[in-house]
Amino acid sequence: MVLRWLILIIIIAVVEFYSFQAFKTITKLKWVLITYQLVSLAGIIFIIYQFTKFDRSVGQTKQTLFTFGLLLLVLVPKLILTFFLLLEDISRVFLGTITHFMGDNDNGKFLPERRKFVSQIALGIASIPFLSLIYGMTKGKYNYKVIHQTLFFPDLPDAFDGFKITQISDIHSGSFDDAEKINHAIDLINEQKTDLILFTGDIVNTHAKEMHPWIDTFNKIDAHKYGKYAVLGNHDYGEYVTWPSQKAKDENFQAIKDLYGQIGFQLLLNEHVKIKKGNDEIVLVGVENWGHNFKQAGDVAKASENLKSEDFKILMSHDPSHWEYEIKNHPKNFQFTLSGHTHGFQFGIEIPGVFKWSPVQYVYKQWAGLYEEFGRKIYVNRGFGFHAYPGRVGIWPEISVFELKKGKNVV
Repeated sequence: MVLRWLILIIIIAVVEFYSFQAFKTITKLKWVLITYQLVSLAGIIFIIYQFTKFDRSVGQTKQTLFTFGLLLLVLVPKLILTFFLLLEDISRVFLGTITHFMGDNDNGKFLPERRKFVSQIALGIASIPFLSLIYGMTKGKYNYKVIHQTLFFPDLPDAFDGFKITQISDIHSGSFDDAEKINHAIDLINEQKTDLILFTGDIVNTHAKEMHPWIDTFNKIDAHKYGKYAVLGNHDYGEYVTWPSQKAKDENFQAIKDLYGQIGFQLLLNEHVKIKKGNDEIVLVGVENWGHNFKQAGDVAKASENLKSEDFKILMSHDPSHWEYEIKNHPKNFQFTLSGHTHGFQFGIEIPGVFKWSPVQYVYKQWAGLYEEFGRKIYVNRGFGFHAYPGRVGIWPEISVFELKKGKNVV
């Protein structure tokens, strides 16, 4: 423990040293520099104090959300500054050594002067994530986008040609702090006028009570002709806090399952329902959470019992790693899977149809949007809410709308 704190102190000292070196290129006013140092020190003390006060029996709160956001706001720009200035110092030492041994050091200085423009370039680059993180925490987390997808399936029953589905995922109601913005999102959902709405899990961060202030709001989601269905996400199991007893954990889990019904969604727990339209039907299959590195309560065999491979099936499974490890090659032939979970890391760069990047792609092969292998499709919703970092940068909260069409896949 002592060694860890020592390493942490050294890292903080190095980062603060280089950040201050860069800041000094902006102004030489002593009072400004002292104010910067005091504010920076106060921020470090506040963040460390808040993390030491984290209560695992409570889990994430508005305070921990703010603290983590502040940490990123302070840390990311300073790490960028440290990278550039440390790189410059390495080059200065290298050049100084060469100059010294070549006997070409006329002014008697071993190291060249720090170049002002390097510090200013570093400050300019560091300002980009700084401003982006601020935007993400104030505006981006509620910058809802409705994303439309037309999907072609050769074996789609005729009556379902043109059938429309809305998907939402990862509400994380315990993180919300703006009722007006959430009401706006509900209005966007209702404006889509689709046939069916599906919710792919994570209604709360941990506790059922987080959703209580929002039940009336989510009950404003219109009834859909062919129903409202949901599955559980990893956060719905209350796995990330310390409970006083197993009984308390079980009661919370039951209360969370009840929440889905309280907002008008039928919760599918490793089971399926048949949706009939005219003389045709499709099968909606819902499994509990199954994640490669998370809880594996999902039982696709049980959920698809008595179904045939030729049945047209839509699978709801919260974690997209389930598709990668179990579903895409499954003999039951799940034509279309809906997932969430990744949030697109709530941070990345997306230019629709051109470029898409997020750090989460190094963990999840399918992490945002539509993917296809072996003629089977998965769509990973970017999430409705936010968790841990109280914002979104570049990867916006999403309401997905799908139109199913009968026919061959088109690009």
